[in-house]
Amino acid sequence: MLDWQNLRADALYEDEAALVLNKPAGIAVTGERHETDLVRMAADAGETLYPAHRIDKVTSGAVLFAKTLAHHGDLTRQFNRRTVAKTYLAITRSTGLPDRGTIELPLSVGRKNRVRVAAERAGIVAADDRWTVPADAVFTHVPTYPSTTEFTTVWTDGTHTLLAVRPITGRRHQIRVHLAWIGYELVGDPLFDRATTAPRTLLHAWRLGFDAAWLAGSRIVLAATPPGDFWSATGVNNPETLLRQVETLLGFGSAVDGAGEGRSGQPVDTLLVEPHDRGAVPPR
Repeated sequence: MLDWQNLRADALYEDEAALVLNKPAGIAVTGERHETDLVRMAADAGETLYPAHRIDKVTSGAVLFAKTLAHHGDLTRQFNRRTVAKTYLAITRSTGLPDRGTIELPLSVGRKNRVRVAAERAGIVAADDRWTVPADAVFTHVPTYPSTTEFTTVWTDGTHTLLAVRPITGRRHQIRVHLAWIGYELVGDPLFDRATTAPRTLLHAWRLGFDAAWLAGSRIVLAATPPGDFWSATGVNNPETLLRQVETLLGFGSAVDGAGEGRSGQPVDTLLVEPHDRGAVPPR
């Protein structure tokens, strides 16, 4: 059973304004009716937390909370303005993706509140490592939402492929739907990989970068270590070494973390908080 105090003790970052947790798969951030969620668990422990964003219940990884309403507005606006840097790790049970790719497929909500691409699958065009649909193929009978996902292929064992994924837009289920609709569903995804024996969906919110206006505009850059069950359905035997290789490939581990500039484009002070040194930024 998930224990709030243990989860809280392993926080990735905390100060007077913000808290970042490494959420396990299988629990929602908020909004559960008949089960618990992180916000409710915090409330039961006497804390009030305000989610600045959400990740899916089946997804593990970094989740940012504001500790006061005064800071919640600024953090949510950063997500709306797309100044927050987000990188996910995703594992597919397939190979053949290019080294880098961009998926630009609009999303809509269909029957039973299911998110889907707002076009027929046959209308998807793959060219120059980019997946799109022509404008005249986009549905007009439902609201549609432009959505863009970028990915880098970082490892394969000939059966599975590990991707570093950047959702440029932040739609519900975006990464899962985009990859599934181009033929590369995530291992263990209950929406698309129903024959799986994997213990969970292999999607993890790995890195997060946001601005801390309350710290003179410093940039907070965090890495959330994937739990063991993220790797258990693959042939990865040494995930620590693999992640270091991925960080080098993507240029992470320094102030140029894909997020080292302020809104104006000028460099800002950056606090890099890795799992092994999260105590370097103590609670305030």
